[in-house]
Amino acid sequence: MKFDLLILPSIPGTLEDRTALRPIGRNVERYQQMLQEMRDIAVLADEVGIDAFSTTEHHFHSEGFEASVAPLVLYADLAARTSRLKFAPLGLVLPGWDPIRCAEELAVLDNLTQGRVIAGFARGYQDRWVNVLGQHYHSTGAPMDGSEVDLHNRRVFEEVYQLIKLAWTEDAIEYNGQYYSIPQPYEEGIRRWPVTEWTRKYGAPGELDEDGVIRKISVIPKPYQQPHPPFWQPFSVSESTIRWCARENIMPWILIAYPERFNEFCKVYQEEAATVGRELQMGESVGAVRDICIGKTYEEAFERGVKTTGLGFHAYFAGFGFLEAFRNPGEEAPVPLMLPDAKAVYQRMIDHDFALCGTVDDIKRKMESLAKCYGMGQLEWFSWAFLHQGFLPWDEVRWQLETFATEILPEFQD
Repeated sequence: MKFDLLILPSIPGTLEDRTALRPIGRNVERYQQMLQEMRDIAVLADEVGIDAFSTTEHHFHSEGFEASVAPLVLYADLAARTSRLKFAPLGLVLPGWDPIRCAEELAVLDNLTQGRVIAGFARGYQDRWVNVLGQHYHSTGAPMDGSEVDLHNRRVFEEVYQLIKLAWTEDAIEYNGQYYSIPQPYEEGIRRWPVTEWTRKYGAPGELDEDGVIRKISVIPKPYQQPHPPFWQPFSVSESTIRWCARENIMPWILIAYPERFNEFCKVYQEEAATVGRELQMGESVGAVRDICIGKTYEEAFERGVKTTGLGFHAYFAGFGFLEAFRNPGEEAPVPLMLPDAKAVYQRMIDHDFALCGTVDDIKRKMESLAKCYGMGQLEWFSWAFLHQGFLPWDEVRWQLETFATEILPEFQD
């Protein structure tokens, strides 16, 4: 397998710190501490052979959890400190981006790193910031319920995605879509361009018509990788998303962890990819997201898991419906799924094989099954959803990373 390390960059501090320093997200000293931890983690990941480093994209998180603002800027800093590690946002929330700026900034980073970029795109589920940054599309957070609000978000996402691909693969582009047009205004074209002869002589063919009106634009630079960086999409919980990713040659990161359901999603991806001529083995071009918590004993690991992943999902992610990924077969209530406390949440994650908890040997046994798609194939990518940073003392964070790198990673890495 190949390995990704998914960090939710969090301002370091206890819950008491978050109360005393609120809003801790604007505390410069603690933010600097978080940046140093990001640098230390990335350098360590690069040194031990982890293949990719990821963060989410979120804004306005005054509480300090998932303070993952401007991931591409962060990656530029981290890339300068590493030599082989790839960087993959999971993901840039396209309904909050201008497609041309997104294409440009990713292409610049791809050139700066000479191909160490993977383009991870997401739809966005948090109204607090998607409503603000997506207002030019009248877009809001996606409730993932098939409603018109959800479908509108999906239409915006897919149009922005297609425009980014177009900007990367064509020397000059025009486009007239539901939400975006190039040039603008589209029918009239751009007429106030006084250096027409300069552009006609040195610009991309087709930018100007015979009257000197701009009819196309040329987005620079081209990505370093040709025709473009590979695409990833987090975190798949619906069959329709899996099928769309398969047709578009996008690798899905599957959040569903219950072994039978996970394999069902892998099979759907394999079958849908075949309809567009992509013949894949079971588990190929698929990523599995899992939590890992290592301890010298199972009890020690479990306690850490409750304080980090269990707390994060109980107090935060459950409110957005993420516990639906851990609904037991046949379990119909409550809706949405809620569990009484962080301990119950973490135990449910263990039961579903999302949380790999215990000693080094415990983790290895779980990973052996997952790597083989529970006897049905071979998984290509594994992502460690690393919720420990920001909530555990740095020495504990580093110990887990180093233990994983030296005692577990070598047995499973390609």
